[in-house]
Amino acid sequence: MNEAVEEAADADAEPAADAPADELSVEEVADTAEAEDLGEPQEAPEEIRRAIEALIMVADRPVTVSLLAQLTEVSAATVAQVCTELADEYAAENRGFVLVNVAGGYRFQTHADLAPYVERFAIEGQSSRLSAAALETLAIIAYKQPLSRGQVSAIRGVNVDAVTRTLQQRGYIAEEAREEGPGQAMLFRTTDVFLERLGLNSLDELPPLGDFVPASDVVEALETSLSAEPIADSPTDAPDPANEVATNDVDVEASVASDLADAPEAEPTVEAETDDAVVIDLRDSLPAGDQD
Repeated sequence: MNEAVEEAADADAEPAADAPADELSVEEVADTAEAEDLGEPQEAPEEIRRAIEALIMVADRPVTVSLLAQLTEVSAATVAQVCTELADEYAAENRGFVLVNVAGGYRFQTHADLAPYVERFAIEGQSSRLSAAALETLAIIAYKQPLSRGQVSAIRGVNVDAVTRTLQQRGYIAEEAREEGPGQAMLFRTTDVFLERLGLNSLDELPPLGDFVPASDVVEALETSLSAEPIADSPTDAPDPANEVATNDVDVEASVASDLADAPEAEPTVEAETDDAVVIDLRDSLPAGDQD
């Protein structure tokens, strides 16, 4: 009887062991495949090559190798080899498009030397370009991320709230976390869209800032020219306030004297003549000894 019970227990355990695992989504499988070793590449059939081309063609963003491997049911190493072969074939045939690896995945994009023709079709007449202020803000965040609005404003010296909102709406930057400390300001970082637009696979491919910084002698010359004070006029050439006041007084006196000289002599008034006559009459009425 004990043997029958053990066989029944084993029979109940077998279905649990053979039960299928929970199905994973495509994104979960892709993430799992990225963590695994790519393994050895195998020769891919022509159908797989065409399928990879079609998947990359219809995608609106770069497609990762692990996702392509999941969709085509081949190893990630095989997918990577096929993408490399396709890119070499397009370059050898001098196609108008190329297959590039950007933002962690593969995508088709037009050839760089055909940019003038593409601009006529897609860019001319549109006003969707970023302003100089937006480009400056985006560059600061790209090289020093994560940063808050206040930190970017301190570097640029102006308010960047509106520019930051524009970059966030276009998908070039995103919220990363909150800064520790008072206020807990939001920190921003660049996104995969930023890498995609620039044709970069990671931030490590950004050009070093040293390429854009002038040499030390040029910086020193600029600092000297900006800090130099303008040469003041010599003391002998500078007007003396006291002399200037005295000169003005002399000019006024000369003007008044000239006006008096040109003016006609005024006739004596009747009142003056009357006073003189009174004085004469008084003298005549006084004794001879008292007239003085």
